[in-house]
Amino acid sequence: MGDLAIQVNNVSKMYKLYDKPSDRLKESLGLTKKKKYKEHYALKNIDFQVNKGETVGIIGTNGSGKSTILKIITGVLNPTEGETKVNGRISALLELGAGFNMEYTGIENVYLNGTMLGFSEEEIDERLQDILDFADIGDFVNQPVKSYSSGMFVRLAFAVAINIDPDILIVDEALSVGDVFFQAKCYRKFEEFKNQGKTILFVSHDLGSISKYCDRAILINKGVKLAEGTPKAMIDMYKKLLVGQLPLDEVDEEINSVELPEKKKEQEQKEQSAASNPIQSNPELLEYGNKAAEIVSYTIEDENGVVSDTIEKGTNFTIRVKIKFYQRVPDPICAFSIKNVQGIEITGTNTMIEKNFIGPKEPGDEVEVTFEQNMSLQGAEYLLSLGCTGFEQGEFNVYHRLYDVCNLTVISDKNTVGYYDMVTKVTIHD
Repeated sequence: MGDLAIQVNNVSKMYKLYDKPSDRLKESLGLTKKKKYKEHYALKNIDFQVNKGETVGIIGTNGSGKSTILKIITGVLNPTEGETKVNGRISALLELGAGFNMEYTGIENVYLNGTMLGFSEEEIDERLQDILDFADIGDFVNQPVKSYSSGMFVRLAFAVAINIDPDILIVDEALSVGDVFFQAKCYRKFEEFKNQGKTILFVSHDLGSISKYCDRAILINKGVKLAEGTPKAMIDMYKKLLVGQLPLDEVDEEINSVELPEKKKEQEQKEQSAASNPIQSNPELLEYGNKAAEIVSYTIEDENGVVSDTIEKGTNFTIRVKIKFYQRVPDPICAFSIKNVQGIEITGTNTMIEKNFIGPKEPGDEVEVTFEQNMSLQGAEYLLSLGCTGFEQGEFNVYHRLYDVCNLTVISDKNTVGYYDMVTKVTIHD
């Protein structure tokens, strides 16, 4: 396999769904020639590769087959068609406690899991203290795991998976389990593992983690791989998929992007908006929505009311959004969010959260929404996103979204630790 760590070739997984248990029994005993089941494909013709030293994330909606493909790669499940190849020692953290014997103690399960991964007793002895220190569950390591809380369970499982020095680590949502202190420790170990040049494949609904850690991402839906590419491109597609705005018939895996149906008219509108707005719009912005309402203009204003995409830390500033309505919208919501250049959402709000409701709007109506706040972010480059959404008869609708619509620069002569400044007052008493 050379430089490849994982190779997945044309993998499909089909389950037989029976209307009643007796149909399954009749078929197993050969008592009927008629097919008594429906075919359900959890995966259909999945192909991808993971290079050595690469971190790849898999994203998709619930039930899309993400966990199934991980189980096939690790050998927990067999594919109906196709094959997978793995080059290197693999460690997997899949379902909580998978591979644990509930009657065994924590220590016994460490040795059991290590042996299953191909380690000798001597090799596990060498790693045992690191595993126990990482899990940090005290004397419970000598108790049967059936007496563990879910938090203890995952601490021990993750400690085993991450400390046995595998070539390939496969993780299914495990980083989001446990208390905040354990999560922080997991992420530190995760970064250490990545910095060592190990191969990582993981499934997560945490798009911030996908954006931060992954070199590449794969988007799957209903068992089919839609596309693979940069984390940003795949996250943008996933967001559209979540609200039914992704034209699946136009997905192109090779260019890792989606051509939206709106063409010339929208381009002209963008050019007109750019000409009238001194803030430079992002030519690579992600735009979608059903256009029952449209964000027709926006500005960022500094504390003096001057339009500017550069704001001084510690000063007040305003985000101004103008929305035009083309259909009746019963209760629109206007929102903004700010991301860092790594794609992690730092802050944001909307009119519903702030309990300032816009109220029903009719075709032809326009409304201007202003968000006024103090700039407490650290001096850095950020990206602004805007949106107009709403609920109709219990259904969530996206009328218009502009992701990464423009740059926002924060200038500062004092950056504290982290993403934002808590405006701390320091007093020294002699």
